[in-house]
Amino acid sequence: MSVSAIPSLLPGGPGHRFVLYGDSCSGVPGALHEGTFAAVNAVLRRLDPPPEFILFPGDEIIGLTADPEALRAQWRHWLDHEMAWLDRQATPLWHTTGNHTTYDEMSERVFREVLQLPENGPPGQEGLSYWVRRGDLLLVFVHTLWTGLGGEGHVETEWLEATLREHADVRHKIVLGHHPVFPVNGFSGAYQREIGPEYAGRFWDILVEADVLAYVCSHMLAFDVQVHRGVLQLCTAGAGTAHRMPEEVEYLHCIQAALDADGFRYQVLDTDGVVREKLQWPFKPAENWQNLSPGSHAAGFGGSKGPNHVVELRITGFMADGPHAPAQTLFSAFDPQIIAPLWLGLRGPHQTLTLILGRKPGRSPHYWFGPDLIPGQPFDIDIALHAGMGPGGMLYRKHEDHRWNSFHGASATGLEHMVWPAQWSVGHGQGGPVDRPFIGDGLQVQITAAV
Repeated sequence: MSVSAIPSLLPGGPGHRFVLYGDSCSGVPGALHEGTFAAVNAVLRRLDPPPEFILFPGDEIIGLTADPEALRAQWRHWLDHEMAWLDRQATPLWHTTGNHTTYDEMSERVFREVLQLPENGPPGQEGLSYWVRRGDLLLVFVHTLWTGLGGEGHVETEWLEATLREHADVRHKIVLGHHPVFPVNGFSGAYQREIGPEYAGRFWDILVEADVLAYVCSHMLAFDVQVHRGVLQLCTAGAGTAHRMPEEVEYLHCIQAALDADGFRYQVLDTDGVVREKLQWPFKPAENWQNLSPGSHAAGFGGSKGPNHVVELRITGFMADGPHAPAQTLFSAFDPQIIAPLWLGLRGPHQTLTLILGRKPGRSPHYWFGPDLIPGQPFDIDIALHAGMGPGGMLYRKHEDHRWNSFHGASATGLEHMVWPAQWSVGHGQGGPVDRPFIGDGLQVQITAAV
């Protein structure tokens, strides 16, 4: 292995080793994005061993021109010059459509002509939507801006459902499209930033019902991972487009991943080859639980933690009869003299499960929202706080359901910079028994931490 090589994650036994990256918006000689895309490719080329295949969820070129010859020229420059280092026969490169590449019927025709992708998609979308099977891995590529349905944000679902059903025997399934289904980093807007609401619910139902591992997308210029009903939404849009959402948080990147019988692992590499984020999914089951008594304070595990640090809580109890709008504390972590940087409880007339994360002094906290809890009913909820998952790393699940869900939030950051306080409280806030008390009965909290 050379000095500059970057060790790839490898499957443990039979599996797959691959790279995901998207949104380079290049194809123009000497333009800004040619240089930024080259910087990301330089890191990808250092991977040892190299990937078996590459997945690129859209916006390879800047596109968005009315001139088909100009569009073809961009594609030729991207494929024949910027990607000339890649032997596409040895290392297949599969694409999705994107808003810079398939924005009208002309550009859809050029996309088909240039890339010559499999023509096994639904009628009218041959070479735009398609599937590829590699042993125990199914890759399904959907067109999230098909002109036949209305353009950007419109996606077909019947063919997707039928394709996943046809390949139900496959162990691993990944679906790829350009537009996210769920907002990323607080940037939201139907059709322009996510697929349209009339498609989103059914689209995600199909993924859940088919036991899909992940939906891979790009479009939002960020790296983001979140989970909904056990299915990952993985957004990678850092292959060269020189804008960030937001600038002070996100970075150019590629993702190197491994997939095997034990699950999915990835490392996110910036243009210096530094691993900025990583994940093993599913994460390991928690052990060594500690009981916390309602109304008590306990010595915690203060200090900074690594990106693999996961704190899990199991919270049970009975809700009070009738709605109660004032805040009720389930768990809080704090240090004296500062507002608690982590508060978990119920807020509002619907008694919505809410997580509040403090930031720097003088900055407003960030809010994360889970399900509403029902008055007069018992509850049994697991919470996972995963430092390596960014804003998607605040997770919950009801105990009767093994599938995790990310809390809904509007932040671009999560627990990655969290310095854990030294004290905890259960059943009330940091101010003591009268501070936002839980008014139900039988509150029990267990906690554990893993690295």
